Amino acid sequence: MKTNLETGLTEEEVAQKSAAGKVNTTIDDEFKTNRQIIVENTFTYFNLIFLVLTILLLIAGDIRDMTFLPVIILNTIVGIVQEIRAKSVLSKLQVLNQTKLLVLRGGKRRQVPIDQLVEGDLVLLKAGDQIPADAKVVDGSVRVNESLLTGESDEIAKEVGDELLSGSFVVSGEVMVQLVKVGSESYIAKLTAEAKAMGGGEESKMIRAINRLIKWVGIIIIPMGLALFAQAYFLNHRSFAESISSMEAAIIGMIPEGLYLLTTVALALAAMRLARNQVMLHNMKSVETLARVNVLCVDKTGTITEPKMAVEKVVPAKNYPGNDLEDRLAAYVSNMPVDNITAEALNQKFGQDQPLVNAKRIIPFTSVNKYSGAVFAGYTLLLGAPEMILRSQLKACQEEFARYPEEGYRVLAFAKYPAELADEKERLTQEVEVLGYVLLSNPIRKEAKETFAYFAKQGVEIKVISGDNPVTVSRVAGQAGIAGAEKYIDAQTIKPGEYEQAMAEYNVFGRVKPEQKKEFVQALQKIGKTVAMTGDGVNDIMAMKEADCSIAMASGNSAAVQASQVVLLDSNFAKMPQVVNNIERSAGLFLVKNIFSLLMAVFSLILTINYPIKPAQITLISSFTIGLPSFLLALEKNHSRIRGNFTVNILTKSIPGGITDWLAVSILVLTNKFTNIGDNEVATASTALLVLVGLMVLFWISRPLNKYKLGVLALSVVCIILSIIFIPGFFKLSPLSGRAVFTVVVLFFAGMTLFRIMSRICDGIKEVSNVLTEKGKDAKLRDLLAAYGKDRDEL
Repeated sequence: MKTNLETGLTEEEVAQKSAAGKVNTTIDDEFKTNRQIIVENTFTYFNLIFLVLTILLLIAGDIRDMTFLPVIILNTIVGIVQEIRAKSVLSKLQVLNQTKLLVLRGGKRRQVPIDQLVEGDLVLLKAGDQIPADAKVVDGSVRVNESLLTGESDEIAKEVGDELLSGSFVVSGEVMVQLVKVGSESYIAKLTAEAKAMGGGEESKMIRAINRLIKWVGIIIIPMGLALFAQAYFLNHRSFAESISSMEAAIIGMIPEGLYLLTTVALALAAMRLARNQVMLHNMKSVETLARVNVLCVDKTGTITEPKMAVEKVVPAKNYPGNDLEDRLAAYVSNMPVDNITAEALNQKFGQDQPLVNAKRIIPFTSVNKYSGAVFAGYTLLLGAPEMILRSQLKACQEEFARYPEEGYRVLAFAKYPAELADEKERLTQEVEVLGYVLLSNPIRKEAKETFAYFAKQGVEIKVISGDNPVTVSRVAGQAGIAGAEKYIDAQTIKPGEYEQAMAEYNVFGRVKPEQKKEFVQALQKIGKTVAMTGDGVNDIMAMKEADCSIAMASGNSAAVQASQVVLLDSNFAKMPQVVNNIERSAGLFLVKNIFSLLMAVFSLILTINYPIKPAQITLISSFTIGLPSFLLALEKNHSRIRGNFTVNILTKSIPGGITDWLAVSILVLTNKFTNIGDNEVATASTALLVLVGLMVLFWISRPLNKYKLGVLALSVVCIILSIIFIPGFFKLSPLSGRAVFTVVVLFFAGMTLFRIMSRICDGIKEVSNVLTEKGKDAKLRDLLAAYGKDRDEL
């Protein structure tokens, strides 16, 4: 079936192609299916262990110790529901934000989503468009960048008959192409499939750390459980039911049954919260990456300023005698395509319905030349960056426009070149006649100051990277309240090998070429920074791909949007502070119980005593001092940046509580040898101790307190009190004697002192770890000492 180049495919031909599967869709494995989500959340290693424990308890006939079962079922259901909801929200956003291209069908041009294109379609592509499928040029000519495919940033000319590879993008020109390979047959689809096959195991740092913890717990619990059962049954001569109960309590305590679920749900909730604020993630891992960023690279236009420009003034050149400057600008502008915000501003000021004089040809703007031109008989009118057009004449003309960048204007030089340029590859070799200067301005976004103040508070450095004059960029950055805006440099003066030093010393970079943006990102990463790169144009893509996190404005071109991890759907950078970070705090609560249970199990084996706490009592402790508050705290908005090593951070939060729990209960068990309060009272007293210490840990981890956190604490206390009053038998709680109550009170206050000391030490260790993670070998002893003494208030 051959495509008619005049009319394109008919609707009937499109339907036939679709039915034959020749559609530009690939298998979308970004999101799991609902079935995969259900299977992955249900058939887990720990759920299998809980199933075995349930069967053993049924055999032993002790149904009351199965109180953990409703919690496990609820955890599984919550995880499934939240993940499916998050997938639904994000997939809907992706459909809303789907890229559309202009297609010729049935003799009419129409906008068609890229996944509805079919083999043989005629597609019109212009500057900024990413090529959606392998294609052949049938009309026009363009320059394309295949850097995403080849790694080479050179622009390649494509004429009629040439092939275009999907994944490359149009830099300049306009062309009609015919799609020849679509969907999974296209070049980019095959590359993507290979990349996903190689990177299929890629996970966030938090998920990797949690998986390591869970792996070691999984290895330990089975031999530990068998040892505890054997000790209780064979050495201590307890009944089968008592031995099973003793073993089960230890194992349940050691399993972080809600930790992985908490992380998944917290990431899902964060993604949903961002989605409601018009921030789309291409994968949920991006939530953590965003929260870890400590350097943010932004462009001036569209990020600090509104994504629009206005011509403020036209200044004639000092030696230009004519008074027809605006007419000449009108002649130039009316011949040029309106394909970017600068062209829109010029067209609004000088554009005519019909050109006053038709140009022979157009010299398109390229990121290398930084100017465009209109060729007339015997000469070429040029408009662009003064240093690129004036060259050796720049110094002589500098005083004519030098003050305008300092006033915040962007300056374009307008000049007459005394020859007809053949194309954008031809170099300027002769002097130009300077006609004048066009002054443009961008209004600062009204929310810019507040946004950048937030990042400064979070310790996130802002690096402004722009192709404009560094003085202009510095002035605009200062108006937006960016710290260090006065530290600016012309990127053209930076030599190879000096990038790391420049990134450390300066905050504003002007005259930046596209290939330098990638160098800047790499330099920042070499000095230990986690870098986010924002962009909206094709010249940002290589740097965005190199960055730890890439953020695109939806108002930008389709190539930038598709290359990014995060898309700001309303192109409003002020939505960035909606990133949340509550996982570390809640994860620390879970590990308190796991550390205590492991230490207590080892202690019981060494002293050949039965594990002192019942499974039902572990459920009470887990539910109201860990499970309920951890999920509620994960829901709270917390925009703090994630710092340091995740494993170190959660261990320093949980070790003080875990050790305090173990020491308090161990002393209580040992004192039973002298007080003879009985096994049942020891179990209940141990539960009381663990509840009190658990609430103390919850209080410490929740600092600084606010109304929401106080509400969570109060709810946990109320649930515990109600459980003790109304269903003590359900949790196998027995009345406590005066001696037992006295022992619990003494041990709690002793434990409080110990916990406070250990927590302050661990807080210091965490801060030292954060500095070492961020600064690496550049960390000085004074930095480590200052970090150790930071933020360690008395309880």
